[in-house]
Amino acid sequence: MAAHPRGEPAHTPLLQAEGLWLLAGGRPVLREVGFEVARAEVLVIVGPSGSGKSTLLRHIAGLDRPARGRVRVQGEDLHAGDEDAQQRLRRRQGVMFQSGALWSSLTVGENLMLPMRLFTTLDEQALRARAHALLERVGLADAFALAPAQLSGGMRKRAALARALALDPPLLLLDEPGSGLDPLNAQRLDELVLELRHHLGTAVVMVTHEIRSVRAVADRALYLDDKEMTMTAIGTPEELAGHASSVVRRFFAAGGELGS
Repeated sequence: MAAHPRGEPAHTPLLQAEGLWLLAGGRPVLREVGFEVARAEVLVIVGPSGSGKSTLLRHIAGLDRPARGRVRVQGEDLHAGDEDAQQRLRRRQGVMFQSGALWSSLTVGENLMLPMRLFTTLDEQALRARAHALLERVGLADAFALAPAQLSGGMRKRAALARALALDPPLLLLDEPGSGLDPLNAQRLDELVLELRHHLGTAVVMVTHEIRSVRAVADRALYLDDKEMTMTAIGTPEELAGHASSVVRRFFAAGGELGS
């Protein structure tokens, strides 16, 4: 059986969500959510505000445990086994939070090196070299010694994306990466996502409310309905724009602003 460069069989999905029921604050948010993500695929999660997009991403990342159902990473149950086993699976996913979540007390370069210090055996020279290479990849070659406060909003997002790549994960989870950015910087971030997919074979699950971004990067989009509390559509952006459900069609026609 052929295997791709990451090591698992070529047909194995990188991510599988199986019958997920999710709670937030003890209250049901989503039910019976299921999908798969393949290597080098970009899946974008969309839906009105309050539909559970970021909650779903947190469960996929292993930060929260589903009330029912399973999340599998490269075929392994994300919530099975002891804490060491779960952490090993979580490290196969690079997470970029909406705020960027860079440590303000560390330089940009130190932010990138921190996960590598914790989870690799690289020496100091190798750590710095990899951090510089990642910053160069996201267009921040001169930002290594800067403090996060010295970066613009778009630069902080790119630095956070570089940190998400620090452990060379096969899957990236991005929460509203274009939020708060001007159109030009948001477009640059979309282009960077496509570059990572093309050159590294990285799969991406991205939450966004920007339909322009969905059309630019998504292989498929998953629509969450806040009234039904479940996923009601999945397919290419073109398929969702012409979906049988008038709610889904109107969401795309309204540019993602419906219900927000």
